[in-house]
Amino acid sequence: MQFAIVSRGDTRSAEIAQDLTEKLEAAGHTLSEEPRIVVSVGGDGTMLQAFHKYIDRLDETLLVGIHTGHLGFYADWQPDELDELTEMITSESFEPVSYPLVEVLIDYENGKTDRQLAMNDCTIKNYKRTLVCDLSIRDDYFETFRGDGLCISTPSGSTAYNKALGGAIVHPSIEAIQVTEMASINNLVYRTIGAPLLLPKHHQVKIKPHTKTEFELAFDHQEALSWSDVVSIRCAVAKEKVTFARFRPFPFWRRVRESFIEEGK
Repeated sequence: MQFAIVSRGDTRSAEIAQDLTEKLEAAGHTLSEEPRIVVSVGGDGTMLQAFHKYIDRLDETLLVGIHTGHLGFYADWQPDELDELTEMITSESFEPVSYPLVEVLIDYENGKTDRQLAMNDCTIKNYKRTLVCDLSIRDDYFETFRGDGLCISTPSGSTAYNKALGGAIVHPSIEAIQVTEMASINNLVYRTIGAPLLLPKHHQVKIKPHTKTEFELAFDHQEALSWSDVVSIRCAVAKEKVTFARFRPFPFWRRVRESFIEEGK
């Protein structure tokens, strides 16, 4: 089987990545730029890097994570389990598990449209002034938002920045996106819904700025990019999915409990 490894880059992660590479090659697998399996060594951030590195191979690639820090939602293998992981990859004793992604379409004044995908979330901010924009759902006006910004998250990303903003935790088997406000302005003059919105896969939210301005858009908290001359930003559940190689049960709600309530025993 062809494989690739994406490492966080610290000394420990690099050593584990090298050790796993040697074990997989000894088992007859091939290091490749067109991998069937991509192993992330680090944490959830490293998994997001692996996703974006191989984003053009979503239909052909399975992801699996080894965590070298705290237990993550995507990285669930321990560094001392490399032999077991090598054996299970070799025997192909895994189950593909797919999670929804968010599609972001950025429409420009010149008529062009840019398309991005995110595994966790897309954030829209305006650091120079208050973000003012109209939100429409299925092309039906919903509200005018005023505040710091908006976070549009996937179910698997709902435990990340979305949760910090007060959004709901959503099981990744639910095909939906969540729109969560960042410090919205609510007073006698300006009002927003003031609660996260969970939209099913056949609904699209359109975000239309009131004035010509420059936005800061970040996808999975990779480097924020500046976008100008934007007419609208449309977000919906993408037709593509990200697929993980699940070698053993690791229930989502157990991950939630162990990450936020109590450490696993």
